[in-house]
Amino acid sequence: MTSLYFEDFQVGQRFQSSGRTLTEADLTMFSMISGDWNPIHADSVYAAGTRYGQRLLHGTLGIALATGMMHELGIFHKSVVAMLSLKEWKFEKPIFIGDTLHLVLDIEGTSAGTSQRVGAIDRRMRMVNQNGDVVQDGRSEVLVLKKAALQQKAPPA
Repeated sequence: MTSLYFEDFQVGQRFQSSGRTLTEADLTMFSMISGDWNPIHADSVYAAGTRYGQRLLHGTLGIALATGMMHELGIFHKSVVAMLSLKEWKFEKPIFIGDTLHLVLDIEGTSAGTSQRVGAIDRRMRMVNQNGDVVQDGRSEVLVLKKAALQQKAPPA
């Protein structure tokens, strides 16, 4: 997919990423990066005694995966300027080693504002597992270049 600009987005558009199966290495690397070695993530004996019966991947790893999968779509590759918010994020179900997740991204709002350069896009991001269960759900607003900004950057003919 190619980059989309502010004018290309419409409320109701839906985009879906490909899937990614999560591994032991993903859990360990995220523990190393975040410094979060909570026993529910790092201790299989402890985790076996919880209601889940196994270790869970970090909820914040799900957020990181969602943003990565969003960029994998390619629609924001050259047009995104800045993420403004991450809000109303809900951890609906646990994420386990071996789960395959994909992102469903819905455009929920657009605001042209007064800038000639950028507009705001409100997106709903849902992480969905191999069973079709939503494991995480939240919204994020982002600034996206307008097509007029491209014309301003074009070299003189």
